[in-house]
Amino acid sequence: MIYRLLALNVDGTILQSNGRLHKSTRDAIEYVQRKGVYVTLVTSRSFPSAKKVAKALKINSMLVTHLGSYISDDLRSDPVFEKRIPEDVTFQLVRFLESFPCQIRLVHEKFSLANKYKLNHNLLAKTVFTSGDPIFYSQQFTDSISETLVNEPVSPPKIEVYFEYEEDLKDAQQAVNGMFSEVSLSKLNDYRLDIMPEGVSKLNGLIQLGEHLGIQLKEMVAIGDGYDDIEMIEACGLGVAMGNASVEVKKASDWVTRSNNQHGVSYMVKEHFRKQQPIEFLRKMNIIKM
Repeated sequence: MIYRLLALNVDGTILQSNGRLHKSTRDAIEYVQRKGVYVTLVTSRSFPSAKKVAKALKINSMLVTHLGSYISDDLRSDPVFEKRIPEDVTFQLVRFLESFPCQIRLVHEKFSLANKYKLNHNLLAKTVFTSGDPIFYSQQFTDSISETLVNEPVSPPKIEVYFEYEEDLKDAQQAVNGMFSEVSLSKLNDYRLDIMPEGVSKLNGLIQLGEHLGIQLKEMVAIGDGYDDIEMIEACGLGVAMGNASVEVKKASDWVTRSNNQHGVSYMVKEHFRKQQPIEFLRKMNIIKM
């Protein structure tokens, strides 16, 4: 099979545990791009945050961000695809979630709005909450998000919720599923829940990008490590799980590479793309068509 697109998750995949990019990962992505393969990031991160990572990797392509609800690049003023949570639903969700001890973050493509709740036990959530956002990305904090929304409504592509207690996440997840048909949920870990517009997922975002580029899912390679990567790993022509991924993610994959701290992305690229001829050469030979 000839693969024309490489889709990469960010945290836990191309980034090491310390949040840094290894030179071997940069080199591998440069290598596969020279072969004419379209490389994109498919991430739960905001567009500005993903754009910062893409710049470090010298990726100029369209990025699938906000868990698939916002797809764009740095060149266009309007996104290729966007789907938002309506203002009234956002307000109702926030009012409900404020009854739990949790940190709520409305993740817009231009700014984030969060409450000032300080998590006491969930150290991982605090790390994830503050990591990866560029300096120019406005992070606003308020005592009450719902009160702020009364005067300044927001229609975000995604809402992130960081719970103090695992039981509260389960209760909130069950309640939101029963109360709001306009949204879908993605549990990233035992304390973090992401809320997106109904029908949004990394896989559906990748499908939207593929339709825009004229690339089918069977011509794509997807690499990830999280629960929210499982759908695209199963659907793409080659689904790859990182060595640091959970058992569930590995079971869904066609191939398991090394961990993010063992340069799993560069190892996979060397194993699977070194024998593939450049896309332009394959076009000239009429092996693939546009």
